[in-house]
Amino acid sequence: MNKICALFAMLSAAAAAEPLPVIEVEGQPLAANAQRIVQALDFLGAPLAGDARAKLQTAVTGRDATGVQTALDAQVLCVVSINPELRVSAVRGPAKSVVQQAGYTPVLIKVINHGVSAARLRITSTQAGPPYAGVAKGTMERERQTHLRENENTKGEDRFLEISMFYAPPMTANLSGPEVEYAIALVYSSESGKREAVLAFDIGQGTQDLGFRAEVPVLLDVKAAVAAKLDVKDFDGQPTTARLTFTDAHGHVFPPQARRLAPDFFFQKHIYRANGDTVLLPPGEFMMEASRGPEYRTVKSQVTIPAAKETQLAVKLDRWMNAADHGYYSGDHHIHAAGCAHYTSPSIGMQPEHMFAQVKGEGLNVGCVLTWGYGFEHQRPFFGGSAHPLSEPHTLLRYDMEVSGFGSAALGHVCLLNLRELVYPGADGVKGWPTWTTPALRWTKAQGGFTGYPHSGSGMQVISSVAAKRMIELCDANKDARLTPDETASTVLPEPFEKIDADRDGGLNEPELTNSHERVIDLLPNVAIPDAGGHEIFVTTAHGVCDFISAMDTARLLEWNAWYHMMNCGFPLKCAGETDYPCMSGTRVGQGRTYVQLGRVEKLEFEKWCEGLAHGRSYVSDGYAHAPGFTVEGKAAGDEVRLAQPGRVKVSAKVAFSSETPLEIAYGGAVPVGGQRLVGDTVHYHDTTGANPFASGKRKVELVVNGIVAATREVPADDQLHDVAFTVEITRSSWVALRHFPQLHTNPVNVIIADKPIRASRQSAKWCAACIDQLWRVREKNIAPAERDEAKRTFEAAKEIYRRIAAEALAGS
Repeated sequence: MNKICALFAMLSAAAAAEPLPVIEVEGQPLAANAQRIVQALDFLGAPLAGDARAKLQTAVTGRDATGVQTALDAQVLCVVSINPELRVSAVRGPAKSVVQQAGYTPVLIKVINHGVSAARLRITSTQAGPPYAGVAKGTMERERQTHLRENENTKGEDRFLEISMFYAPPMTANLSGPEVEYAIALVYSSESGKREAVLAFDIGQGTQDLGFRAEVPVLLDVKAAVAAKLDVKDFDGQPTTARLTFTDAHGHVFPPQARRLAPDFFFQKHIYRANGDTVLLPPGEFMMEASRGPEYRTVKSQVTIPAAKETQLAVKLDRWMNAADHGYYSGDHHIHAAGCAHYTSPSIGMQPEHMFAQVKGEGLNVGCVLTWGYGFEHQRPFFGGSAHPLSEPHTLLRYDMEVSGFGSAALGHVCLLNLRELVYPGADGVKGWPTWTTPALRWTKAQGGFTGYPHSGSGMQVISSVAAKRMIELCDANKDARLTPDETASTVLPEPFEKIDADRDGGLNEPELTNSHERVIDLLPNVAIPDAGGHEIFVTTAHGVCDFISAMDTARLLEWNAWYHMMNCGFPLKCAGETDYPCMSGTRVGQGRTYVQLGRVEKLEFEKWCEGLAHGRSYVSDGYAHAPGFTVEGKAAGDEVRLAQPGRVKVSAKVAFSSETPLEIAYGGAVPVGGQRLVGDTVHYHDTTGANPFASGKRKVELVVNGIVAATREVPADDQLHDVAFTVEITRSSWVALRHFPQLHTNPVNVIIADKPIRASRQSAKWCAACIDQLWRVREKNIAPAERDEAKRTFEAAKEIYRRIAAEALAGS
């Protein structure tokens, strides 16, 4: 131990003088390590200077351990010592501490390893760590970005570093174990000038030496970055805002995500910049990727940043599709500026100008920022009952409300759009609202607002074994653990009784019911009853106070299945595309979009856009797929065709698919990654091959009548509009729509025959009623006792509506 202490004292004294003490070790392992150091520094763009490189190469060739240390020690920023008890200490080395602002500077670490440890060496700093706090763990798990949550309790004070050991080849992930070796750390600073940082080293929890001896104060000389001024022009030459991603040859993203503060968000790799804005970059070569949402191609270009105070970068965007040319304007009705993913506190969140940059930078025409339980008081002043003043003629920013994070969300979240008043009568902010959703929707409709349920696949999941067990518990009157036809007469079976009864004994046992549910849960449509009963949408739709169901941010099958069943009952429920940014995903706003037909307009009006959404004059999409010309007998989505008797109708559409693979086609939930196959008259979406469904360069467009695929066409994914046409027999009042699973769905055209309402499926009506029953069983306790009687009456009235619809539908449908 005395020998180790003496060595530590020598190293401390050597921090102010050169050379460092030379340690006697075998030459071959150290020479091999030194060769990797040379290769790694070349790879990182920071090669050793000529004299040092020549001396080192001579020493490596001769396996001269003393020569290797003599050549490298002058470049060492810190010396790390590991004693036989595996305690780690560190001192300052002789190298100059010059690093580059906004760039990754490699620095050399000398490791004296008396413990002969092969553990991983780690470097940390009190000046490193994300400059934000409190981000929700669940949000980062859902977005698969948990790595960004390290040190989440830091408050951002004096956080200007990003620092890590360089483990990539040719370096090794762990120490090799010889008594002396060299390692490389990467240092990034978001600030310039003289900055003191404390660097700390360890090889695992509890390995730092006592008395702070594993910590080294280093005064960094941070060279200023280059201010790159951006000349951002749209496809038509007009100034605009772009989505930009800068990476170096080693895959580093600039600015690093963990170092970002608004307007740059840590949960996005890209940044948004308007024409004339700047971005700080270090001198060097970068790949710049520029886009403005899914209607634009990604333009890639190599850019050189000179060693200067400032420079200019030209950004020219390239659009492959312009829905506005066809009179369609895109919107994301579900965006948040606080809660979930954020920087400082969920009670604060982002400013309107930051949200506007996100909306415009993704080419959205409408962005609805919804205030909710988290951050309500801070975000509340941005609500004005109209479009925000930052809005432009073709880019509207609007603040409204999501019923989420407070009492009224107990039976489902709700998006409330076009509000005149933000707070429910008699409530205090988000306190004092009703504890079920129907009253909030009625209040919204009374003030001219629009209502819908977000992330609609949530709560619609079915676990086959749970569903089977529940069915036995609810229907087994004689408690013999099997269900007879009489016992199932009043319930909704996932398949016909005879198909479930595999052993043909006239009864259904739990394994048979489990297998039946397993067979149908990836069918579209299906009548497996959700374990949680879904949400209150089945009640509010029946009572006429729900305008839309949201899609594109949870599993498509679950979203569309619920929508299909309610349309099969004849309800005018429409589909709207959303992102629930940055809770479901922080990658981009507008990953789910509603394209509303307004005709060519000089200036958008939010209320008219919402009216188009509520009336279904629209299609929903991820933006990489479009159907601006969908008609049935010349009638567009949201309209109806009236026939005196059954007959054939002509369906036509213009459809287009991007040649670029969507960035996050699986975002929000399970979607098919293999082929589709037809099973009877339903489509079975199942991973059968593991193949990429977008690899063929073609997309399957499906004509859907009452939820059933009536015809298909294949369309090239080539950035071009293609005409498709169908002729289909309509035998009863029906809804007709066009889709591509999972990217695109039009709202329907209703074909009404002999003035009869749509009653497409008795099973659909019974399924909706069963969902209400299950929702009440699971969530009745969440409704305040004083409100429960009224809620019960409202639920029962909705079930009676579905029972009436079921009676009006054809037997066997």
